[in-house]
Amino acid sequence: MNKILRIINKEFGNLGQAALMLGLFNLLSQILGLFRDRSIAHFIGPGVQLDAYYSAFRIPDFIFVSISSLVSITVIIPFILERMKGNEVSKEASDFISQIFTVFLVAIVAISAIIFILLPYIVYFTAGGFNPEMQHQVVLLSRIMLLSPILLGLSNLFGSITQLFHRFFIYSLSPIFYNFGIIFGVICLYPKFGISGVAIGVVLGAFAHFLIQAIASRMLGFSPHLTRKIDFLNIKKVLKTSLPRTLGLSANSMALIAIVSFASFLAVGSVSIFTFANNLQTIPQGLIGISYAVAAFPLLARAYASENKSEFKKHLRTSARAIIFWTLPITFLFIVLRAQIVRVVLGTGSFSWESTRLVAASLALFSISILAQSMVSLLSRAYYATGETKRPLIINIACSIFIILLSYILIYIFNNFPFFRYFIESMFKVNNIPGTAILMLPLAYSLGTILNFILHWISVKKDFMEGETFIFKSFFQILGASFFIGGSAYITLYILEPIFGTVTFVGVFLQGFLSGIVGIIVGGFVLHLLKNEELKEFINSIKTKFWRSNITVLPQEEI
Repeated sequence: MNKILRIINKEFGNLGQAALMLGLFNLLSQILGLFRDRSIAHFIGPGVQLDAYYSAFRIPDFIFVSISSLVSITVIIPFILERMKGNEVSKEASDFISQIFTVFLVAIVAISAIIFILLPYIVYFTAGGFNPEMQHQVVLLSRIMLLSPILLGLSNLFGSITQLFHRFFIYSLSPIFYNFGIIFGVICLYPKFGISGVAIGVVLGAFAHFLIQAIASRMLGFSPHLTRKIDFLNIKKVLKTSLPRTLGLSANSMALIAIVSFASFLAVGSVSIFTFANNLQTIPQGLIGISYAVAAFPLLARAYASENKSEFKKHLRTSARAIIFWTLPITFLFIVLRAQIVRVVLGTGSFSWESTRLVAASLALFSISILAQSMVSLLSRAYYATGETKRPLIINIACSIFIILLSYILIYIFNNFPFFRYFIESMFKVNNIPGTAILMLPLAYSLGTILNFILHWISVKKDFMEGETFIFKSFFQILGASFFIGGSAYITLYILEPIFGTVTFVGVFLQGFLSGIVGIIVGGFVLHLLKNEELKEFINSIKTKFWRSNITVLPQEEI
């Protein structure tokens, strides 16, 4: 672990800087993801074809999550470092990678082949609400995209090597080119091959994702190849380390498959509506929650390994407060500016006004769990850093089951209790629009994720932070400021509406952008009055970047 810390420390300074850089790398991919979704919304739009595509996407995604996470970066890197000779590539390290490469490739190809054969039967569970023609389309698209988990899995394995040698920029290129492949499929292949062209674009993007990491790996001295000499004791150690985390990730993926299956029984376009909203709401988690969680993990692991409880608590508390500082205001802004966000990103071409309103309402319901999703990423890694994997596994599985059950219950209540239905439709201004039952799925997902966060928080508080305040002060300060952020942004929207209008792209963008800026300024002023520590730290970090001559350089904090 210390070797990992030294390697990453060459690239980044302290925890905040590491999270910032990882967030910027994620931002590049997220921007391309927005262009990808905008292209899909423009050329295809919610409907039968896109529902089939998004439903078909879930099976390959589940294979990738379930199999590829067994050889994820956080698992493989320590095993490689044990076999390295300083910074030199040893034969032992090279042989180890080849063994992992061989076992992984054989396993994922075999599993993908089995799924390829069984897909006509699996589709009854994953898209049971579709008619036979749509189910056939789902099978066809899934079979095309089954190549993607193989390619992405290999890329993930090679990505361990580029991360090992702190080639973070190269590593960040892969998801960017992956999105380029999908965009190419939408713009260039869809007009000729229909929705199958988009599936081909997914495979092309996955190949580009793999190719970048494979070339980089070879240039760094690693050239994995198929081998018959396999030390299954090493394979067993890798699987023992990664299996609990993999099961937890698989549980969440299974919950999404179940949700998409429920959506297939609802109005046409429901699967697309859910997926568009889900893609938008994952942006803050990727930029903030994942970035801080990934940056904090080695620090937490090192502090725990050295039995330095105060350092462990410090890094956990600092990361948690930073996540709250960023995600709570974003939550309120996403809820208030949901229509502007959806119209700017997706409101084009085949994307109708009814679809815009449903995606906006779904985004608002997803947004209430942005903080919870980000905190779960951090708190689960706090347990991984200690070697405890059973606790987060049990919580994740239990909450995934809860999400599935709650989805069914909420849809039943929505369809059978008019008062509840009228309340939800009125709250989110989607009255007289067909297909509003889809709103129950993001609501169930958010409630299940919030429960996941609460259980993780109670557990972490008991095991690591008992008797300490942890995050209460920061939470209530930022929550109070966030109300002011949301309220001022809401008022500004209505002031600017007659000025910019709600018809043109520029007008909608400026209305949402300026309202968000006003909200942020008001919220910042409130936090200043409250003497919020996170705001002070943020301002100091800005001064450090732009007025370095006035700052005394302190020893770097290892990552």
